[in-house]
Amino acid sequence: MDPAEVLMEEAKARQKPILEAAARGDSEIQRFFSGTTALVTGGTGFLGKLLIEKLIRSCDVKKIYVISRAKKGMSSKDRISALLKDCVFDTLREANPDFGNKIEPVEGDVAELQLGLSVQSWDTIAKKVDVIFHMAATTRFDETLRQATLINVRGTREILALAKQCKNLRSFVYVSTAYCQATRDRIKSEVLEHIYPSPIYPDALIGMAESMGDERLVSITK
Repeated sequence: MDPAEVLMEEAKARQKPILEAAARGDSEIQRFFSGTTALVTGGTGFLGKLLIEKLIRSCDVKKIYVISRAKKGMSSKDRISALLKDCVFDTLREANPDFGNKIEPVEGDVAELQLGLSVQSWDTIAKKVDVIFHMAATTRFDETLRQATLINVRGTREILALAKQCKNLRSFVYVSTAYCQATRDRIKSEVLEHIYPSPIYPDALIGMAESMGDERLVSITK
């Protein structure tokens, strides 16, 4: 057998008890998510794909709304259709070929006000969603201050505004970028798992990103 195939078989063998436990569906987490309707931002990203697969395969969610924007000539719907062909869904596809019916693409953009959602999409999410996973973010270290602010800061403000209008919300899960506290003054110090005070009031930063010229924003980025 090819060495790569040997590694794959070993990996599958290690996964077997995990898949068997998931198939029982009796864990506290599975019971919590079973039958829920979820909203996911960042669903086309690396972590987002894994989350969507896990929610459907292990937790039997009712529906997942996935916010995505048109990109590279592909509509939101086309991007989600392409996403479902990813190899991360192979195991799920074998067990449930129609798993894609649980995924509902929603055209939007977290960098826009009200997440770029239509009034109808906003209202539908507010009425039907039980759980929100906010994973959309830019993780580029050389991102412009404007884009980083509009996506990571204002985008989070907008999804929180939507969450507050969800009539049946049971859980809001926010996935932060890994290096949001990796500031120069914390070199060689311990970064703890708690919310640090912001060096600038978030609404002030958003206001600058919305109104300042490019040259001035670049000059204050440091």
